Amino acid sequence: MDFADKIDKIRFNPDGLIPVVTQDATTKDVLMVAWANGEAINKTLQTGEMWYFSRSRRQLWHKGETSGHFQKLISLSIDCDDDTLLATVEQIGAACHTGNATCFFNTVYGHKPKAQLTDQLESLREMALDRKAKPVQGSYTNYLFEKGIDKILKKVGEESAEVIIAAKNDAPAEIAYETADLLYHLSVMLVERGVTWTDICNELLNRKNSR
Repeated sequence: MDFADKIDKIRFNPDGLIPVVTQDATTKDVLMVAWANGEAINKTLQTGEMWYFSRSRRQLWHKGETSGHFQKLISLSIDCDDDTLLATVEQIGAACHTGNATCFFNTVYGHKPKAQLTDQLESLREMALDRKAKPVQGSYTNYLFEKGIDKILKKVGEESAEVIIAAKNDAPAEIAYETADLLYHLSVMLVERGVTWTDICNELLNRKNSR
């Protein structure tokens, strides 16, 4: 049974709605909680991007339609009681209307976990995506995009060599600096070729599971 068939089994509330918990597929952060009706779920499945139902406006809304911060659907699951959905997504830009990465940015107890490497890599990719969509005069990232893939690949090669030299010199600070440069240029290359860090993380997981 695919998810489209499962829709008939969903336990909507009396208003015909179901809560949707939306999670970043890469960072695992909970981005937001919203509501969906049957039409929003169908739109999500048909388009591959998240649609919700606004209770205040009493209408469907396509996440990112006005902000450009779309959510590309990775997976959609339903809980054991068939009354809550979990959507994992590739988030473009910030999920929250405040500009924060997630709506859950106010910590009221405990300490917020330190950002993971995947967070930093995704931030680099989002920056490169934003520069490509909205060029900024004097931006080095835009300079690379303007010069094209050959220039980008040349820089990836140069930075790879710098990492090798730093490692040969046994210089930890230099290794960290040059590796950061390499990851930045790799992020630009990935955007240029339409590959995400999520794709790479999934490939690494596949290799881990097969070893």
